[in-house]
Amino acid sequence: MLDPHRLRVFRAVVATGSVHQAAANLGYTPSAISQQLTALQRETGLRLVERNGRGIEPTATGRMLADEAVPALERLAELDAVVADLREGRVGTLSISYFASAGAAWIPPVVAALTREFPELRIDLRLIELANERQSAPDVEVFVESAESSPTEGYDVYPLLEEPYVAVLPKTHSLAGQESIPLRELADEPWVDNDFSRGPCRQALLDACSSVGINPGFHVETHDYPTAISFVAAGVGITVLPHLGVGTLPPGLVAVPVVDPVPMRRISVRVRESLRRNPAALRILELLHERVDANNAVANGEVVAALG
Repeated sequence: MLDPHRLRVFRAVVATGSVHQAAANLGYTPSAISQQLTALQRETGLRLVERNGRGIEPTATGRMLADEAVPALERLAELDAVVADLREGRVGTLSISYFASAGAAWIPPVVAALTREFPELRIDLRLIELANERQSAPDVEVFVESAESSPTEGYDVYPLLEEPYVAVLPKTHSLAGQESIPLRELADEPWVDNDFSRGPCRQALLDACSSVGINPGFHVETHDYPTAISFVAAGVGITVLPHLGVGTLPPGLVAVPVVDPVPMRRISVRVRESLRRNPAALRILELLHERVDANNAVANGEVVAALG
């Protein structure tokens, strides 16, 4: 079995590209780092580094080993955290994944309540848009359902919300005063794209557009909803996004429901089956449903205000 400490040292050398920098970062002497590299090469029977001038650089084999070591070392770090939790008497760790607009609207108050009610709980937060295949599967995940949505095997899945889309446009726009905007009426508008990842939220909108035979003319691509809204405020065009992603609009903008058809996204939460009796996981479900109820109350109030 490979020595995890030597793997960590090797990863530090590869990441920094320097024995001296790795030594400084890890608090070792350069000679100690070199000894660890020599021992790892002897342990693996592989040539992992080679000289390059006065320094060294990883071989192709070494780079491959360094890459493959990442998930193993991450898992070991997770196990170290579990051991620390058990030693200190903490209730454990929960990893929570979420997409960006849920993170902005729901996750902060949920985590705030959890930290108050479960002060010994370690919470590992992950943004779905930045996830990679090397990460272990989360304990709890708030996700948007789609054909390629998060796998559900080994999880209990709970629906949270079916959410309509709105068009964000300047108050001076000719469509801004309407109670709702038929999707066809946006066909010739300059659109600001708001989902660079081409995820299920964007696909729900494109499917609705296809159903009425229009193809949004995306003049600008942005990575997220707040940036897209900023472009609208600057007069670049309009953007269409789920209601949850609107947040607090800048002065001079308005969000109007889109209809005929109404683009919708379905938001659910998946929880590991092994956590069915976990009090913190159960509390997360309660808190998420409270946030959904609050979201619906705000949305209904906006509709009443608009009709009034």
